Amino acid sequence: MNRIKSKWVATLSAAVVGIGLLSGCGQAQQADEGDTIRLAYVNWAEGVAVMHLTTVLLEDMGYNVESTMADVAPIYSSVAQGNQDIMIETWLPHTHAAYYERYGEQVDLISTWYDEARIGLVVPDYVTIDSIAELNDARDRFNGRITGIDAGAGIMGSSENAIENYGLDFELLASSEAAMTAALQNAIDNGDWIVVTGWSPHWKFARYDLKYLEDPLGDFGATELIHSAARLGFVDEYPDIAALFANMSFDAEQIGSLMDIMDGVPDGGEERAIRSWISDNQALVASWLP
Repeated sequence: MNRIKSKWVATLSAAVVGIGLLSGCGQAQQADEGDTIRLAYVNWAEGVAVMHLTTVLLEDMGYNVESTMADVAPIYSSVAQGNQDIMIETWLPHTHAAYYERYGEQVDLISTWYDEARIGLVVPDYVTIDSIAELNDARDRFNGRITGIDAGAGIMGSSENAIENYGLDFELLASSEAAMTAALQNAIDNGDWIVVTGWSPHWKFARYDLKYLEDPLGDFGATELIHSAARLGFVDEYPDIAALFANMSFDAEQIGSLMDIMDGVPDGGEERAIRSWISDNQALVASWLP
């Protein structure tokens, strides 16, 4: 893992940051006509929100944008093969370590847009256990199930490791982020016990009183960084976009407000919501512009 960490730090530090392109928020130097930037993202709340935000910013810079939603594995493969330009989010050094170990030589990390990320097993605050090691003692209260998300997500692999390493008599249920949060809300509405695969940043921590179960064996790692990654050669071809991504970062409140404004937005209403958020965060967005 140390080799992986040193490599992605070195890769990130090599990103190009030095070209001025915008004179103000929403005003841009026109890109070459016909240039299309291909963004790939996973259907997770933070990634969806950042994808829509960067789409608006890139379009204001004069680019066309195509976005593709997929699981983590095919996104890594597609960016590594040059079929996509930018992967909106990858979590390192722990959650996506296996993917980065395989494809890290074929992608460039061009940003760290959040540095307080975390994954783990999450329960409502009223649940009276505090550690993964206590789950077996309360198996019946949880119906022997951990409610997960899409099977290819890194957090699912970490959860499988935890089940084995802690000797848990639990079944890990693959579903989706939407199904997981729906199950969580239903359990909370009824005062039931539930354990889910959870991560921060996510709007559920603002909406519900939740807690991470302690992880004494460290199967879920420690604090992580969320990066964007580009295909090889992209930084040289589009230094203006690389500079924008390199400057982009959020604190917990900022990314939380972005996810909150995007939650529940109907199809077709994304740009209006994003522009409202930009209007409320003009100084932040201006600080990203090289």
